Amino acid sequence: MPTETLLIALTTFFATIGPADLALVFAALTAKNTSVERRLFALRGVLVAAGILLFFVVFGNALLALFGITLPALKTAGGVLLFLISIDMVFARHSGATSTTTEEDAEAKTRADISVFPLAMPLIAGPGAISATILLVTGTGGDQLKVAAVVTALLLMLAITYLALLAAIPIQRLLGVTGLAVVSRVVGVLLAALSVQFIFDGIRGSGAFGS
Repeated sequence: MPTETLLIALTTFFATIGPADLALVFAALTAKNTSVERRLFALRGVLVAAGILLFFVVFGNALLALFGITLPALKTAGGVLLFLISIDMVFARHSGATSTTTEEDAEAKTRADISVFPLAMPLIAGPGAISATILLVTGTGGDQLKVAAVVTALLLMLAITYLALLAAIPIQRLLGVTGLAVVSRVVGVLLAALSVQFIFDGIRGSGAFGS
């Protein structure tokens, strides 16, 4: 299995799914729920999100063909989106790409079951994660080993996310706001560099400025 593809995919999914940040949000949304309810919400949310993201693994290329979107265009657009996410991470801001809006937060707090909304989508399988999934899979050029590496990275990150949700309150106490911010900023810097590379590759592949 291509190690480079696996590591890039892991870094990208860590940034776009954000298990550490999700743990804090999940702890806040389930503060009044029992431990059994939290485990149920976490499992159901991760499974639904996995189904959504694996759908784009399988049908991502077909969707691109349907809308006439080329790979260079996807790389450039995906790179821009990931770069915006990386800025949010480095400067500790929150956008709709990896989190819920104020209106969505208000609706989520009134729900008895948050596993599908907002946990599965948009918190886990949000716009950033969906874009990253399509971008990474189409970037493999159909190489089945590389596709397998991307899927493995996705499943590993979803497993890590599930564990992070289960340990939401202990993680919050252990790392605190400062610890989580440090982790987020380091990954944000790596994602910024990776996103710029995607943009460069997209522009180069489009032939807009020559080879």
